[in-house]
Amino acid sequence: MTGSTIRVSRVYDHEPHPGSRSVLVDRVWPRGVRRDDLELDEWAKDVAPSPELRKWFGHDPERWEEFRRRYFAELDARPQAWRPLLDAARSGTLTLLYGARDRDHNNAVALRDYLAARLAED
Repeated sequence: MTGSTIRVSRVYDHEPHPGSRSVLVDRVWPRGVRRDDLELDEWAKDVAPSPELRKWFGHDPERWEEFRRRYFAELDARPQAWRPLLDAARSGTLTLLYGARDRDHNNAVALRDYLAARLAED
């Protein structure tokens, strides 16, 4: 859908953009970040992978494709968790914030892909 942008930003590097909705999509608060220091609109814990899946994945790039498959199945089972994010993306720029070190293999990247696929269905 035109006008929709889904960005991904590591909380430690995040610079808020005017008009962008910033949402932390991790289940646990990022280490070393004070809550008052992170500019965000929402902390959406329920959209994060289950603790079991997060621990199984362990940010191992060799498990990335299987992680995505399992995470997408979890998301399919919890539309109430991701639909508000999809609505936010439809109305403008959405920034998904995460705390992981790996910029390419994390739940925010997978969630961006999941939401982008739903936007493409519109």
